[in-house]
Amino acid sequence: MSEQTTIPAIPSRKRRDLTRFFVVIGLLLLFNFLGQQFFFRLDLTEEKRYTMSGATKALLQNLKQPVTVTVYLDGDFPPAFRRLQQSVRETLNEMQVYGGSNLHYVFIDPSAAGTEQARNQYYETLLKKGLRPTNLGANENGKRVEKIIFPWATVEAGGKQQQVLLLRGNQAAPSDVRLNQSIEGLEYELASAIRKLSPGQRKRIGVVEGHGELTNLEAGDLIGSLGQFYDVFRVNLAASRPQDLRTLSALIVAKPATAYTEPEKFKLDQFITQGGNALFFMDAMRVNLDSASRGGMLAFPLQLGLDDLLFKYGVRVNPDLILDLNSGVIPLVTGTEGDKPKVEPMPWQFYPLINNYSPHPITRNLDAVYTKFISSLDTVKATGIRKTPLMFTSRYTRVLPAPVPVNLNDARLPPEQKLYTSKFKPVGYLLEGQFRSLYANRTEPGTTRFQPETSAQARPAKVLVISDGDFVRNEVDPKTGRPMRLGFDRLASTEFANRELVLNAVDYMLDESGLITVRGKQITLRPLDKLRVAEQRSQWQLLNLAAPLVLLGLFGAVRAWRRKRRYASF
Repeated sequence: MSEQTTIPAIPSRKRRDLTRFFVVIGLLLLFNFLGQQFFFRLDLTEEKRYTMSGATKALLQNLKQPVTVTVYLDGDFPPAFRRLQQSVRETLNEMQVYGGSNLHYVFIDPSAAGTEQARNQYYETLLKKGLRPTNLGANENGKRVEKIIFPWATVEAGGKQQQVLLLRGNQAAPSDVRLNQSIEGLEYELASAIRKLSPGQRKRIGVVEGHGELTNLEAGDLIGSLGQFYDVFRVNLAASRPQDLRTLSALIVAKPATAYTEPEKFKLDQFITQGGNALFFMDAMRVNLDSASRGGMLAFPLQLGLDDLLFKYGVRVNPDLILDLNSGVIPLVTGTEGDKPKVEPMPWQFYPLINNYSPHPITRNLDAVYTKFISSLDTVKATGIRKTPLMFTSRYTRVLPAPVPVNLNDARLPPEQKLYTSKFKPVGYLLEGQFRSLYANRTEPGTTRFQPETSAQARPAKVLVISDGDFVRNEVDPKTGRPMRLGFDRLASTEFANRELVLNAVDYMLDESGLITVRGKQITLRPLDKLRVAEQRSQWQLLNLAAPLVLLGLFGAVRAWRRKRRYASF
């Protein structure tokens, strides 16, 4: 008999290992396929800091053209600034998930030039673009750290460019709080810039004229800023037809000086009750600074004829003036230097600086705003109207009812703090809802047409009322004769947030996507106990150094013991 050759069977252990290998490969391929078909992300943070809003996702998913974001925050930063840098990168990473191939971003270090001359030339290039550097300080390990940075990004799309300031927030807040406020606003600032560069139908805004309102020069910065994203027109209510106003999305009333007629008020009323938005920046008192500087004057109520209209909508502008110990300054002659008068800035309580806000998307994380001869506001009953106070004076406020004596020489005297007993007076209100017409159940002014209780064209609207006409007035550069940035005070060399507040308000009123609500995003600071950190620093450093080594040693010892026990039986 011939000897039969047998093939040894594959050991069961080897077969099991091969089976496991192919199962793992198959699962990896399956998970990869599912990951391409079904997209999801998990945000396990309490405040959902890494979750994009629905409005931002919709904006990015519907991009019609490539968008490039250039961030000037690369380089070596102290830990406090590195947090802002990392947050910008994380936000853009998350935005790129939804923007896909249409969204690109790059980080640039403005200080990376090889020589000081090249670095200064690059700095000069950024300054010409309007990117101003910031010297921001922070406390690191008990030491004060300062670094000059360019906290800016530029968003480019369709041949247009939009500058984005990444370091915002209240300058009066501590540096770590301001950094946190900036991080909270990153999504809105970047998404808002992308939206403004995206092609689409531009909405129309009317700036009312014919009653001594601010001129194109006095409101030049506001008109120019709005004109980048909206079509802005001058509107004369006396010459306009109601159907002409219906093409507008908003009307701005900026510091009127003479009264509105009843036919003009009727057109304004119909515009608002039929869904048009309106922003009122108006004085309650007539003040003449020339008279105030020549021995003083009495300020009396300014009769604009709008009181009954606003009263019907739910707010009353009181005939008074507010004084606040937290105030701006005016130039006063305090003496002479040789044969020339000596002019110094002096605190002027009639110029309150407003730094108290409600947590509303329009005013959240906003810096201080500058006001002049502002009055208090009250609300009255208006069915169906939601009234939100946006701005408040400080706790050291004084309210003077009409008539109010105004004398510039009073700025030379120290204020009597005991008289400033009022606190947190509202000076700005947002009204939202379906406004009821002042002329309901009445005839239209100048005609016999009867106005019904409700109109078939009634639509909800939004109305902003700020009791200061100068709130939107910019200074004029004496050298060039051109308007300066709204909110910039030449005397204090400080830029206040008047411009930002108005732009936020317009966005809130006209942005149907709801993107402005992203400004309400909140990230909670959870700081460590600095005293305990200082006291226990060495202990925690030793623990962080020794614990991994101890765990690694225990793992090796247990593994060696198990191997010895396992193979001892063979």
